[in-house]
Amino acid sequence: MKTIKGTIANKGLVLGKIKVFYDEKINISKEKINDTASEINKLDAAVKKSIDELDKLFEKAKVDAGEEEAQIFEVHKMMIDDIEYQDEIRRNINEEKDSAAYAVSLAEEKFYEIFNSMDDEYFSQRAKDIKDISQRLIKNILGIKNSFNEGLEEKVILYAEDLLPSQTLNIDKDKLLAIVTVKGSTQSHTAILAKSMNIASLVNLDSAFDKSIDGKTAILDAYEGALIIDPDEKLLKDVKERIEKEEKRKLELEKLKTAKAISKDGTYISVYANIGNSKDLPLALKNGAEGIGLFRTEFLYLGRDSLPTEEEQFKEYKYVAEAMEGKEVIVRTFDIGADKKVDYLNLPEEENPALGYRAIRICLDDTDLFKSQLRAIIRASHYGNIKIMLPMINDVWEVKKAKELIKEIFNELKEKNIPFNEDIEVGIMIETPAAAIISDDLAKEVSFFSIGTNDLTQYTLAVDRQNEKIARHRDIHHKAILKLMEMTAANAKKNGVKISVCGELGSDPDLTEFYIKNKFDKLSVNPGQILELKDRIINS
Repeated sequence: MKTIKGTIANKGLVLGKIKVFYDEKINISKEKINDTASEINKLDAAVKKSIDELDKLFEKAKVDAGEEEAQIFEVHKMMIDDIEYQDEIRRNINEEKDSAAYAVSLAEEKFYEIFNSMDDEYFSQRAKDIKDISQRLIKNILGIKNSFNEGLEEKVILYAEDLLPSQTLNIDKDKLLAIVTVKGSTQSHTAILAKSMNIASLVNLDSAFDKSIDGKTAILDAYEGALIIDPDEKLLKDVKERIEKEEKRKLELEKLKTAKAISKDGTYISVYANIGNSKDLPLALKNGAEGIGLFRTEFLYLGRDSLPTEEEQFKEYKYVAEAMEGKEVIVRTFDIGADKKVDYLNLPEEENPALGYRAIRICLDDTDLFKSQLRAIIRASHYGNIKIMLPMINDVWEVKKAKELIKEIFNELKEKNIPFNEDIEVGIMIETPAAAIISDDLAKEVSFFSIGTNDLTQYTLAVDRQNEKIARHRDIHHKAILKLMEMTAANAKKNGVKISVCGELGSDPDLTEFYIKNKFDKLSVNPGQILELKDRIINS
């Protein structure tokens, strides 16, 4: 029996066989070719096949992991078609007389080094994406299949040194018990995907990658942060009993779908859902979401070649509003920029995009773009209980300027006799220390606050949440973060403003008592976390 410790990315307890996943680099020998036209045809066919694969994976991923995480496949489609990338491959074929597969491998090496040498985390991630799309192209040129899902007759514990986002999403969810990676952090794409798919996961192991454990029986205890290989009979018996209890607990939790989350001291906290688009609604409704606390609208803008029209947006917001049947739907205006790049907006390249041109900063500069979205939201407010939430607010003037634009839209719609809710509420995200510190002033301008704990943690601690090298410095329970949240809640209550949390800390079991004590009005979490959160509040 061997125990390997790691960092818990998503809690759970499973027993099963280990399946070692490793993507061996395909060795392609350099050979000169004479028929360049034939190699170009091979490349074109591989590009077409790769794009078809990515389209299918995008649709599958939306179901398995949600709209937000599925966008990686749309990004990969754009990268495969990127002019510079394609020109480099075709130059290698036409001028250097390289085979199509070798030409792609050279382009991969060149662009990987360019992106990987950059200090910025966003561009470092692009290096992984270059590797991802290049390996997909090479396999399609050579006719090599991704065979991980083939021949699996039972669910497995997937064990890998590391996983690219697309590799994780490419694996059939029905064949996964858990995900274990030697590298990675709790904020890596793989960890976030495991949460969105509700799969137990362990990352950042204290042991090197070991192919020899393939096929061995193991226990993944993602409550204790341990992978136990070849467990003894006594431990197997104990774990089987624990798993049986967990299954019974799931059935008990389902009874809470219609229950109100009222703590033992009588504090009622509404439990809402975070969604990326209307396709996330079924699970939210199934688990008894009392409203939508965060509708991330930026995903209407990603993975496409042009802006969504006002009508396109209106239909999406209207659909969600009607489906929620009068329950609150808090629509956040787009948070584009930083790690969410939109090529067709021609945003400037930045050395530090997380601190740069994003969200409300773009909106207040490009008011035509902003007003198009606001009009769609305000028009949809006629069909349900929609509210507007502004992201990345740092100062009072930003709120006032946004409200002026909203008032302009009111007047425009009235002139055209278009119905809307004139009492639509406006709120803001509290995502920076600055916003938390001046929350008393901000509260006088809005109807509600929602604390975005992911960015608040990043900006307060000066720790990039995607950078695994500094993961140990990312203390999500740091006193500074809790004090800022406490201050914001107090200022909200003082001014009669509703207060909620919509970041990952909303579902943190260690903070349930904190939210009750500070009288938070609502917590908004991923749909799969609703029932567990209700149960914790009721029993606290």
